[in-house]
Amino acid sequence: MGIVKEINGGESKVLEFKEKFPNNESIAKTVVAFSNTSGGKIVFGVNDSCEIIGINEETDVFELQDKIASIIYDYCYSNIIPEIYTKSINDKIVLVVEIFRGNLLPYYLKKYGRNKGVYIRIGATNRQAGLDNIVDLERQRGNSSFDQESNYEVDFDSIDLTSLKEKFEQHGKSMDMNVMKNLKLVREENGVIYPTNGLLVILGMYEHCRIKCSRFKGTTMEVFIDRKEYEGDVFTQLYDAENFIKNHISLRSEIEGLQRKDFYEIPIEAIRESLVNAVVHRDYVNRGRDIKVGVYDDILNIVSPGGFPNTITQDDIIEGRSEIRNKTIARVLKELNYIEQWGTGIKRIRSSCKAAGLKEPEIQEKGDFVNVNLFRKDFYHDENLNKKSEYTVQEKEIIDYLKRSDGRITTNEVTKILKVKERRARYILNEMVGNDMLEKVGRSSNTYYCEKNF
Repeated sequence: MGIVKEINGGESKVLEFKEKFPNNESIAKTVVAFSNTSGGKIVFGVNDSCEIIGINEETDVFELQDKIASIIYDYCYSNIIPEIYTKSINDKIVLVVEIFRGNLLPYYLKKYGRNKGVYIRIGATNRQAGLDNIVDLERQRGNSSFDQESNYEVDFDSIDLTSLKEKFEQHGKSMDMNVMKNLKLVREENGVIYPTNGLLVILGMYEHCRIKCSRFKGTTMEVFIDRKEYEGDVFTQLYDAENFIKNHISLRSEIEGLQRKDFYEIPIEAIRESLVNAVVHRDYVNRGRDIKVGVYDDILNIVSPGGFPNTITQDDIIEGRSEIRNKTIARVLKELNYIEQWGTGIKRIRSSCKAAGLKEPEIQEKGDFVNVNLFRKDFYHDENLNKKSEYTVQEKEIIDYLKRSDGRITTNEVTKILKVKERRARYILNEMVGNDMLEKVGRSSNTYYCEKNF
């Protein structure tokens, strides 16, 4: 990407502008943050509005380059070697200090030491790293991950492995101690077997390992229609979250030959890949947040704690590059066919949505979380029948019930069929009436609903 295009994109995780030469410590913080994260460029001679001002013509460029190199050497630890060069843009000179992600993590300001001098890049800002961040940087230095580490607080013999063993059996595979060691679900140290954090995450034994799902009315979070919180092993959570989404998006049926085929407005492949990615790539070190799924009138939104892995950027994601944050969890899901092939998930999300005629999905790093938006297809009416041909799963169950019964249904029957509370049943029925799908007949306790005649 050309420097002009980068500047036009504004400050980011890998780009910072300096209109004037700031104090030495400010430069050093950014250098340390870039080194600990994904690398980046400091561009001198550009203001916060992305306007190229250029450095003062009277400035001795070589002297300025030497000064910056000295600041980095004097203020930062371990040794960081930048690339410092100039670029001519529209007859104006900008100075670029390019920093590469380092191998000797964590880097920090000498003045404050390792405990208080570590900085990381979050969005377009430098943030002082907490203890968890520092420990995670040390893991990255050793090419390890949180889910591969032994957990010494949980007794392995006290763990119920039933759900995991059953999942392996469903795929015709056995799960013995050797398999668990190879998948890094357990580690043996001094003759003692310890569970890894990955095993505990997969079994849902951490309180923050859950998926919260909500259906909102409209395009904002102001009004809830439905919400559920799913716990337990990750397989159950993925299954429940997928079903929640299916219950709140449209389902279209088509007859091909003698067979009826059902199509969800958002491809199931895109939904599953997005949910699996959220589980595999989220930051489990951060115990204060969980995965959130929001169904709005216009989008399906999935939020996963933790930004992209530090070795990749937004552009890398678009190009299909992948980096696994949680290697143990990824191995298990790959073994059980939740992951088809490394590095192809994003491509399948985008291609399946494109094939369905949907707007291209948005997959963005926003601060310290990843935000995925899958766009919904507009509801439509069949031109020939002048009848609504797209339903949510719950609406479809009601229509199917009407077709195989006496053509009428009550609120009480809906609560039993859909296994929902009376308030939710009334809401669904009223929505179907408002959408000209059902007709309300009678009053009070004698009320029932039937398909509307078009």
